[in-house]
Amino acid sequence: MKLVIYFLCFCFFLFPTSLVVAQDDSESEEQTTEETTKEPAPYEFTIQKSLETTNVKSQGSTGTCWCFASNSFIESELLREGKGEFDLSEMFVVKNVYLDKAHNYLRRNGKTNFGQGALAHDYIRAASEHGLVPESVYDGLDEGKSKHDHGEMFSVLDGMLQGLVKRRRLSTNWPEAFDSVTSVYLGESPLDFSYDGETYSPKSFAQHLGFNAKNYVNLTSFNHRPFGEPFVLEIPDNFSSGLFHNVPIDELVATIDRAIENGYTIAWDGDVSETGFSRSKGLAVLPVEGRKDFLKYPGDEMEVDQAMRQETFESHSTTDDHLMHLTGIAHDQDGNKYYLIKNSWGEVGDHDGYLYMSESYVRLKTVAILVHKDAVKKQDQEESPKT
Repeated sequence: MKLVIYFLCFCFFLFPTSLVVAQDDSESEEQTTEETTKEPAPYEFTIQKSLETTNVKSQGSTGTCWCFASNSFIESELLREGKGEFDLSEMFVVKNVYLDKAHNYLRRNGKTNFGQGALAHDYIRAASEHGLVPESVYDGLDEGKSKHDHGEMFSVLDGMLQGLVKRRRLSTNWPEAFDSVTSVYLGESPLDFSYDGETYSPKSFAQHLGFNAKNYVNLTSFNHRPFGEPFVLEIPDNFSSGLFHNVPIDELVATIDRAIENGYTIAWDGDVSETGFSRSKGLAVLPVEGRKDFLKYPGDEMEVDQAMRQETFESHSTTDDHLMHLTGIAHDQDGNKYYLIKNSWGEVGDHDGYLYMSESYVRLKTVAILVHKDAVKKQDQEESPKT
């Protein structure tokens, strides 16, 4: 035993650092292995700008996202203008637009779309023509119900129109009959009502709010039509042939950014069918091909140009799926930009009804936006040379 101890001491005396170095190398290798197997950090968002909005609502089992998004947009407009917080009725507008769509369907002999969907400009037009009412006056719910469900009502309305379109001649009675069906399910439209001690009609209430349809503009970005000119956007829910001003995608995104920075929210229309869109995560990203765990961690996303937008639009991989309310700008821990968006599916997901949509997703999957005209003017004025 003594000989062994003497031998070890002799080795340490001759090679004092060899054993230590070997130990350090082993620790280094273990540390490197730990670093390479360590998972990336999950998404962390920092909000750069968040504009004032009303509470998140649910469209229930209906295809009326267009109205919920637009209604939320107008409620934020009232907040921006210092007029206070209002809870406006979605179903009052929806009821009027159903009848508008029925007229359009029969005038075109059934050769057009009749569905629950519409666009933000349909809300603006309907509010201008028929007015607005508070939610407390008209909620569009059957007594005892707390959730909207238009399945049965739509089946009845669609069946009625299918029968009417086959007739050689139509009487003047069908609009009243059609409106009676929507009244059975949604309730009679109010002719006048009391609110905060005053009596209003729907139109006088809209005037009281200062609502002006001429204040709002539609923007889109597709190169099958000339930039700088308006055109009728060829999507099924554009039943009323609304005009959209066409701009390059860089300009559209710049308009969104400038609008938010100057206090204007945006009604957003786009595609939510991508695998990178997650209701439960409250996230919409456009990962590069082959990237995994894109709903867990930030990473590389596709670079989107005008040609890619056009290709996905023409191939129907970008479609007019859903409308939401764009209310802010945020960044993740890697500095990537996202847009804060208020949805109409109730307070669901990781962000209680809101979601973070990456800039790449917005660049590719935005079909159109509606925004106050002054937000566009501010951009034009800032880009014009001073004289």
